[in-house]
Amino acid sequence: MIITSQKDRIRFAKFAVVGLIGAVIDFGVFNTLTATVAFFKQNAIYAQAISFTLAVFSNFLWNRYWTYTDSRSKSIGRQLVQFILISFIGLGIRTPIFGWLETVLKNWLTNWWPKNFLTPVFVAHNLSLAIVIGVVMIWNFLANRFWTYNDVSS
Repeated sequence: MIITSQKDRIRFAKFAVVGLIGAVIDFGVFNTLTATVAFFKQNAIYAQAISFTLAVFSNFLWNRYWTYTDSRSKSIGRQLVQFILISFIGLGIRTPIFGWLETVLKNWLTNWWPKNFLTPVFVAHNLSLAIVIGVVMIWNFLANRFWTYNDVSS
């Protein structure tokens, strides 16, 4: 495994906590948009892109000032650009997976999910989002650790 040192295990744990904060932002914005804006109700793929972008900025700040406090040889501007590039590659990974999963899960859940409280669409949206967040977190951690924050020791 790539994460072999104690420092990197702690960084990964912090990165995961930051990711959890980002996930709260991601889910919150996503569900607000899909629940309140007619366009996003029909086009959840755009809502997930917006919620992702807002979570990225939060994650950058938390990672810069908490996870990688010892990474200061690069300017904040350079790190932000690197972080954003990695994040948007992550968005490129995430968006087609989300689009496919959302369609599959919506169709599958519609056949048997009880429609009393949580609709099949709501469950499909959120389950798809949870899965893609987990997939992209691995990419984001490794790419940021070895490019954006490559100036820290293991």
